[in-house]
Amino acid sequence: MISLPRDRMDQVVKRFEMLEAQMSAGPEPDAYVKMASEYSDLQEIVGKVRALRAAEAEEADLQTLLADRTTDAEMRELAEADLPDVEERIEALQHDIQILLLPKDAADERNAILEIRAGTGGDEAALFAGDLFRMYERYAASKGWKVEVDSISEGEVGGFKEIIATVSGRGVFAHFKFESGVHRVQRVPETEGSGRIHTSAATVAVLPEAEEVDIEIRPEDVRIDTMRASGAGGQHVNTTDSAVRITHLPTGIMVVQAEKSQHQNRAKAMQILRARLYDMERTRAAEERSESRKLQVGSGDRSERIRTYNFPQGRVTDHRINLTLYKLDRVMMGELDEIVSALISDHQSKLLAEIGTDA
Repeated sequence: MISLPRDRMDQVVKRFEMLEAQMSAGPEPDAYVKMASEYSDLQEIVGKVRALRAAEAEEADLQTLLADRTTDAEMRELAEADLPDVEERIEALQHDIQILLLPKDAADERNAILEIRAGTGGDEAALFAGDLFRMYERYAASKGWKVEVDSISEGEVGGFKEIIATVSGRGVFAHFKFESGVHRVQRVPETEGSGRIHTSAATVAVLPEAEEVDIEIRPEDVRIDTMRASGAGGQHVNTTDSAVRITHLPTGIMVVQAEKSQHQNRAKAMQILRARLYDMERTRAAEERSESRKLQVGSGDRSERIRTYNFPQGRVTDHRINLTLYKLDRVMMGELDEIVSALISDHQSKLLAEIGTDA
């Protein structure tokens, strides 16, 4: 049997019931919206806790029947037949509750800044970066999320040398955060006459969108330069002096925006800079927490080769969890749920093991 923090479960149910009472009392609209959001977040775990309590009561009744010597043979037979099913249900509910009680990543519900850059492989790497971006666009569309391109540098023969976009919606970062790392592709480029398979790569970085309250950027810590937008970009790049480059002097982080008006570029560049600084702070804190356990929370190492897309064999392999799927065409069309769910489950298992070690 799994050991659950019963006091924590009681607190969750008590909070849920209190919210229920407060909402039925007719609070102000703003307060109601906030309560309703928390109420919705707690609904699943409270439902599981109540189902567990009912199953445990049922198990206790069955055990009482079996322990009672006066129980007739037919009733005893029924109780013996029902008990394994009830015990199995209890174990499943305990596991679900244990997962739901895991510490939440505060950034999980946030929007995400998605950055894709062509790596080794020249033109083919840029084409692959474009394929990855379209894969993520389709995945986001299937979830009802909005994708807005923030900046773009197009490849010489198509695709992107670099593309940065904001993905907006509920729970975006929770689903995208495991995509950070090196994505490798193996295929025959369209320009390859001999049919030889090439290997190239693109790097993906996923950052949680940061609010101003998360990261304070002092005016004296940034240098802002305006310049004429240039280079590949076609319709996406203006030819006026609207490009903005912001340099964060303490860290050396540089963000260039050349997509919209100078005012919009400045605002978007500050948003991306804030996200990168927030991500740097989250990474530092995660490394401090994991130093003793050697568990990298979030798997955010961008130099790590995380996935291979092998077109001749029609397979995609995620190297972190040794998952191989022979449906590459569907994955490239945005069907990422199976991979994302497996990565989330693996992360939860590591958290459970970590808690077990600390206990």
